[in-house]
Amino acid sequence: MGKIAELVKKGQFLLEEGRFEESLSFFEQALLLNQNDPELWNHKGVALRSMGRYDEALECFNKSLEIDPRDSKAS
Repeated sequence: MGKIAELVKKGQFLLEEGRFEESLSFFEQALLLNQNDPELWNHKGVALRSMGRYDEALECFNKSLEIDPRDSKAS
């Protein structure tokens, strides 16, 4: 498993556990490795939305759609 996939897996686990701040950290680390992956922006947006940081979450979802307008996972 690649570095990004490991970070995403850890972030998703923490998100499911309700540990939003920690999950956000893993998604941000993954984005440092690849800023052009719409899925990573979606993950970050979900974490931010879970924390009630809606404006920032919306920015992430928009960034995802900017990268891939056909992104069916953009929340």
